[in-house]
Amino acid sequence: MSGIAILLVGAVLCFAGIGSLHIAVLASGFGLGWLLADLLSLSIGTTFLVGLIGAVVAWAATTLIFKFAAFFIGIITGAVIGAKLSRVLQPDDASWLLSGVVIVALAVACGFTADRYRARALLWLTALGGASMVASGLGLAISPLSFLDDPNEGAEQVFTTLIWIALATAGWFTQRRLFPDKLRIDDDRAKR
Repeated sequence: MSGIAILLVGAVLCFAGIGSLHIAVLASGFGLGWLLADLLSLSIGTTFLVGLIGAVVAWAATTLIFKFAAFFIGIITGAVIGAKLSRVLQPDDASWLLSGVVIVALAVACGFTADRYRARALLWLTALGGASMVASGLGLAISPLSFLDDPNEGAEQVFTTLIWIALATAGWFTQRRLFPDKLRIDDDRAKR
């Protein structure tokens, strides 16, 4: 059940994140809470609760400071990407310090990137963040794919990364097709 929830939220973020900033914030906040709780190996119920709290806190913070919405969505989505990257790069015994540095560094970098490049950056960030959640959800929901959530060193890490990139690319293409007005794609073509 837990894998299905994270899979569905990840799919929404990956394939429709740029369509609604509110949905992107809620999905990113849920994903961040979920992945952080999963990194701490909390129970499923507690992990789900932390995910819901993450969604509410992310949405409230972004709503209160809407002028900086792209920056905060970038930070939250960057943290989701950082949490998944930490999971992929550190199988088995994750270093808290290294995980924290990776998550914070990616969160800050993605926040500034999203603030600077707005919709174009958010397109990539929501696709990457959602893809990380979809991969983790598949790993949790389907036991033969458990390596997608917690890969062992070597081939599983490489394969998990390739699947993550493929899912993110599919999300990027889907969002570009579904939301060209948000990305001003037609405006760019008309200028040429």
